[in-house]
Amino acid sequence: MEPDEPDAARTPREFLKEKHAVSRVRGLLLGLAIGDTLGRAKGKLPADGPLRAGVSTQLACFTTEGIVRAWVRGDHRSLPYVPSGGVWHAYCRWAAMQGLKAHRWGSDGEVWPDGWLAQVPVLAERRGSAPATVTALARSVHGQVETPTTSRGCHALTRTLPVAVLGAVYGSEPAVDTAREIASLTHGDPAAHTATAQAVVLAQHCLTDLTEAKASSGGRTQVQQALQVGLRALRGIDRASAPEELDRLGQAVEMAVAHPADAERLAKLAPDALAPSALLGGVYVAASFPERNQVADALSFAAGAPDGDSVACVAGALLGAAHGAEALPVGLVSRHELAWVLDTLARDLVAQLADRPSGTEYTLGWDPNWRDRYPGW
Repeated sequence: MEPDEPDAARTPREFLKEKHAVSRVRGLLLGLAIGDTLGRAKGKLPADGPLRAGVSTQLACFTTEGIVRAWVRGDHRSLPYVPSGGVWHAYCRWAAMQGLKAHRWGSDGEVWPDGWLAQVPVLAERRGSAPATVTALARSVHGQVETPTTSRGCHALTRTLPVAVLGAVYGSEPAVDTAREIASLTHGDPAAHTATAQAVVLAQHCLTDLTEAKASSGGRTQVQQALQVGLRALRGIDRASAPEELDRLGQAVEMAVAHPADAERLAKLAPDALAPSALLGGVYVAASFPERNQVADALSFAAGAPDGDSVACVAGALLGAAHGAEALPVGLVSRHELAWVLDTLARDLVAQLADRPSGTEYTLGWDPNWRDRYPGW
């Protein structure tokens, strides 16, 4: 992804200058996490105590950190910005913390895994199964878009949702390519790549589209309108998406408008734990509960899907991106064990893309500790 090639209508970092940017990026990550947790619990959370993170949330943390570190590396080594490479390294750090087999980066004697995220104890705890990811990390070479396999599980999509922030800054087309590359690191089925790319663009438009006027959008809400705009964008830029796949997504939005919050319809749209189901289910839920004061109801409804954690994860990310962190249920966010970590990652991602806290190869930055926190080797 080249930072100087944005969509024609958007200049680099324009989104990051907007007052709502940090809140919406925080909302995307925190919404993802709350949805993951609520879905894993099938909507039945303990009355008190911390709320436990799921594996999708753990991996999304490392996706975000990998992007930041890829940009630090590019800034200081005059190298291309390759987020998929940085994210692969990040997943290897997650595996090392989990005690799993994975490639070790760095020289003997150097701290591994490094960076501040590796010091978070919760990320070393097993919080669910991610078989395709674990299998891929045990190999010495990561997967690529050009080497398809049969794995199309939902984690390819849920963990890649933070790439939507890159789309908001640099444009949809490079974000689609990046999403496909990151999904393919561990999941080889083209259907998983496609669903991931589509989810990233839809989340991007939830981050950036601010249309509130229902009269000019057929009475549609901001979220419904953002999803429709995102679908139109996908038809123009993602040539690997079959028209019938985009038609199904459009039908999910229309179904939500005409028949919102129908559990039977949700079960048919999202019958399993695969990436296409997570996307269709998440879109249906977000469009069924599009208002700012409906987020808690949306996540509770999503948790009842056959694979509630993936559907609620996508719905939470879309709604959090559209409404901002302040719209998320305070009682859930304040209890989530990774809330501070996710909030920090969101703020740091925005800071890195907007302001280069560590400077560059030729300029000094304003944070002398940034490269200790985010080593860009």
